[in-house]
Amino acid sequence: MPKPINVRVTMVDAELEFAIQQNTTGKQLFDQVVKTTGLREIWYFGLQYMDGKGYPTWLKLNKKVMSQEVKKENPVQFRFLAKFFPEDVSEDLIQDVTQKLFFLQIKEGILSDEIYCPPETAVLLASYSVQAKFGDYTKGVHKSGYLLSERLLSHRVMEQHKLSKDQWEERIQVWHEEHHGMLKEDAMLEYLKIAQDLEMYGVNYFDIKNKKGTELWLGVDAQGLNIYEKDDRLTPKIGFPWSEIRNISFNDKKFIIKPIDKKSPDFVFLARRLRVNKRILELCMGNHELYMKRRRPDSIEVQQMKAQAQEEKQQRQMER
Repeated sequence: MPKPINVRVTMVDAELEFAIQQNTTGKQLFDQVVKTTGLREIWYFGLQYMDGKGYPTWLKLNKKVMSQEVKKENPVQFRFLAKFFPEDVSEDLIQDVTQKLFFLQIKEGILSDEIYCPPETAVLLASYSVQAKFGDYTKGVHKSGYLLSERLLSHRVMEQHKLSKDQWEERIQVWHEEHHGMLKEDAMLEYLKIAQDLEMYGVNYFDIKNKKGTELWLGVDAQGLNIYEKDDRLTPKIGFPWSEIRNISFNDKKFIIKPIDKKSPDFVFLARRLRVNKRILELCMGNHELYMKRRRPDSIEVQQMKAQAQEEKQQRQMER
């Protein structure tokens, strides 16, 4: 009998360990993870690993796990993360478990400054994450210092304004008191509703060059493709919504975006490596597929999930 291979999957809120075989496919491993977590909105998520060159790479579900460029370590390491993002969290996310995974991943992105967030918004978001963790502010329970050990603001935000930790806590507490009566699940959703309006939310950035050799960023997200100048990942120079793109293709390192409007010129750029173009195309196809899916009537499965989520929500409100 071939020896099983140990696998560790790190989620935003847990670590899971599995033993797989040499011939286990990406899909079989992915299915084990979602079965363990009870997650049903699986279309947003993927398993990510670091390839031999240190690039984060998504595990292909249709291929054997061990035939991909995963590091042969014990255990083999993966991260379970959102690969695609909803256009509107309050409309598109159904299950509490999905909402929680997005909340934790986006919160980590904001705290580590991968997603730029202005200080005022950061304080408001922190207050929703406090409501999600502690519930209602209660004077007798939440004494001065109750937030000191919490990681609530990014280092950049705290450096930008020379306030003491106590002063930051005071500002967050004022907002926390405002959320009285809000369910923890609703606090997470409010957090996501604000976060989804941040410019860098849900965007995958790639290093590219235009035909002149100017270095730029390409951003891929739920709504389409954007081109950014190298020193500004917040304001796109050019945007291509999915509804205006006729075709996307690549030839070696050259990537071509063809607009639906035949009078508009094609946009051509160069990626550093062929492998990067493959990743860009894969993300484009996945995002476009979800974009189209959201514009079609819900499947029976999604209708059932929505009805069940609605029942659970009413149950929670009655229990309060």
